Amino acid sequence: MENIVEKCNWSEWKPFPDPRKGEYLHAPYGFGVYQLRNIKTKEFVLFGKSNNLAFKMSCLLPKPLGQGTRKNEDKRTYVLKNLSYIEYRTLAFFKKEHMHECEHFLKEENNHIFNT
Repeated sequence: MENIVEKCNWSEWKPFPDPRKGEYLHAPYGFGVYQLRNIKTKEFVLFGKSNNLAFKMSCLLPKPLGQGTRKNEDKRTYVLKNLSYIEYRTLAFFKKEHMHECEHFLKEENNHIFNT
């Protein structure tokens, strides 16, 4: 089966920013999908979608470094613990339906440490 997600126009992989160092997150302000991977273990870590992807991604670290009310502390702790090995990429969408379809394909691949 063809991997439709890999044929999308993803951004380049970038190191996940460390807010303690004043680093920048580059993500769509509108509809989008993100994916994280651990370059040390060569594993996909997690993915997600949001109507405001930049804000959603700021929730991927525990407080006080992260924002929002993300409830899965295991994900946030994993990202912080492995921050120097975490990379991310993003994909912007104009239509919400396309964003949902992309997330569905990522979930169907079932190849992330946190596949939710």
